[in-house]
Amino acid sequence: MKVRIEDGCIACGACESFCEAVFKIEDVAVVNQDAVEANADAVKEAADACPVGVIVVE
Repeated sequence: MKVRIEDGCIACGACESFCEAVFKIEDVAVVNQDAVEANADAVKEAADACPVGVIVVE
């Protein structure tokens, strides 16, 4: 599973609150791809919770 952040991230921190092992807020959200598989359920929850819908799970 791959995760990416599309343009438009508002750095609200929602994703990081769901899964800080994968998401980190800098100027925008940054993905730690190495931790995605071990946290797949939390990643999907974070993507669903993103208020601007910029987290893409493939």
